[in-house]
Amino acid sequence: MGKHEKKGKKKKRIWPKVLISILVVIAVIFSGGYFYIHNKLSKMNKVEVDKADLGISQDISTNYNNTDKIKNIALFGVDAPDGENGRSDSIMIATIDPVHKKLKLTSIMRDSYVNIPDRGLDKINHAYAFGGPQLAIKTINENFGLNIEDYMTVNFSSLPIIIDALGGVDITITDEEVSHIPGISAAGTYTLTGDQALAYSRIRYAEGGDYKRTERQRTVLEGLFAKALSMPASSYVSILDTVLPYVQTNMSSSTILSIGTKALTSFEGQLEQQRFPLDGYCEGQMIDGVYYLTFDAETTKKQFMDYIFKDTLE
Repeated sequence: MGKHEKKGKKKKRIWPKVLISILVVIAVIFSGGYFYIHNKLSKMNKVEVDKADLGISQDISTNYNNTDKIKNIALFGVDAPDGENGRSDSIMIATIDPVHKKLKLTSIMRDSYVNIPDRGLDKINHAYAFGGPQLAIKTINENFGLNIEDYMTVNFSSLPIIIDALGGVDITITDEEVSHIPGISAAGTYTLTGDQALAYSRIRYAEGGDYKRTERQRTVLEGLFAKALSMPASSYVSILDTVLPYVQTNMSSSTILSIGTKALTSFEGQLEQQRFPLDGYCEGQMIDGVYYLTFDAETTKKQFMDYIFKDTLE
């Protein structure tokens, strides 16, 4: 695979807005009361994972410093009927890194050809369908050398409800994207409804393919949190009541509050974005009639680990 010039890190000067926990902390500050917000957080759908079986290697702490201080959380967007796991068509890692004073949002390409434990080589987004968050997290950790123990999952079917609860999300639509979004007839910046934003995030057959698709999904998440942070604090209570029941996680209320507090108090308003495998180190390939994104596994694993734990990308 040719090692072409890869894209640099994407940086945007905006308040950190990676996790729903940030909204929670703001609600604590303005609406008052740890126990009140603790009760709100209990509305989330709690599904535990076995932390002893998540594929975390001891080599991480051996080869990298301060890994215990860097928190990685898996964010899954699944597309499935209620009660079923479905495939994780959106896979992101939220990194809270007080060592380098960074917040990062890293996407993993859904078609990445990886080894799924006890299943063999397949697309990474199938891991969630095979074994829910337990297997999905283990697959990420084993293939990319991460130390993920916690996750949040939102079903795409509930995304419109969440977006509409926030009054829509502001997105800039290009000429090529117009035909894919109902109710939009020309390029420009619009406040999209939940259904329109979902259609935007699902665009696949356009220039850039799945690479651009993952960027659109990050754009929707970014727009969501930007919108939330621009709203009056008095509106957060009703928003949390609407949004939280659609979030599945293994994290306790106390953990989320702690993470949110750290994120708000330790960083300078910068969200850094990246995507793996990197351009130039991967290529699309048909295997037995199925499209996969193949890549140099060892090189990509080292690049991913260096980026997360050393804040370098070579």
